[in-house]
Amino acid sequence: MAHYALPVSDEHTGWCGVEKIALVFPAYNAVATLATTVSEIPSGFGEYRILVDDASSDGTADEARRIGLDVHVHDRNRGYGGNQKTCYAAALATDADVVVMLHPDNQYDARVAPVMVELIRLGICDVVLGNRIRTRQEALAGGMPLWKYLINRTSTFAENLVLGQSLGDFHSGFRAYSRRVLETIPFTENSDDFAFDQEVLMQAVHADFKIGDVPVPVRYMKEASSISFHRSLRYGWGAVRAFTSMKLHQWRWRSNPRFFLTAQD
Repeated sequence: MAHYALPVSDEHTGWCGVEKIALVFPAYNAVATLATTVSEIPSGFGEYRILVDDASSDGTADEARRIGLDVHVHDRNRGYGGNQKTCYAAALATDADVVVMLHPDNQYDARVAPVMVELIRLGICDVVLGNRIRTRQEALAGGMPLWKYLINRTSTFAENLVLGQSLGDFHSGFRAYSRRVLETIPFTENSDDFAFDQEVLMQAVHADFKIGDVPVPVRYMKEASSISFHRSLRYGWGAVRAFTSMKLHQWRWRSNPRFFLTAQD
C-alpha cells in the first residue's frame, strides 16, 4: 500500500509541510476543566481551535465561546465516537495540515502537543499518541485506578502483539494525525461509542501509516472524564470485533466499509 508523510523541512523552510494546525476538543460536560486545559496549550499553537459539544447540560458551549473556541453543538448526544466524527469533519473543512485531538478534561499535559506535531512534520510518524503510562508507579501516583491500569496494560500488550506495533498506551485521548491520515481512513464508518479510538488505530495500521507516541504525565481527578468498568469491557469487545473485521477484510473473506481506504483500497 502507498505510504504518505508530510515532507521534511530544511533549515531555510522552517515548518515546510506543516503550515497550519487544528486543535479539536470532543467535549461533554467539561465546563469545570475546559479553560484550564486550553490555558496550557502553548501560546500561538494551533491556528484553528474547534470544540464539539455533545449536547452538554453544564454550559460547556458557552464557556468554550467565552475563551475563543470555534464551537459546534450537537442537538442530541451522539456519543464519544460521534463527537470525534464531527471534530474531524470540522478540522478537514479548514486547511490544517495536522489535527490534534485533546480531551478537554485536563487529564493530559497540552504542552506536549508541539512535540507530537514535530514528529509528523519530520515524517517520522503519521499518527502520534500521548502515552500516559511510562511506569506503573507514576500512573498510579497520578490517580489512575488500579483496575483501569491493569486493563490498559493487558489490552495494550494484546493490541501491540496482534497489530505489530510498539505503543505504550493504545487508549490515549491525546492524539495527533496528519491530514492525509484523516482523508484516507473512513472514520465516519466507525462506532459512535468509545470503540471509535481503537477502530481509527486499526484503520491507520491497515493503511500502512506509521504510529508513534510520546510520554505525557497522567492526571486523574474527579472532574476528569472516565468510563466505568462495565463500559470498559464493552469497549474491549468492540476492539476485538474491529480487529476481526479488519483481518477478514484483509483476507478478502468479508469486506467491511471501515477498511475501504480512499485512493488506496
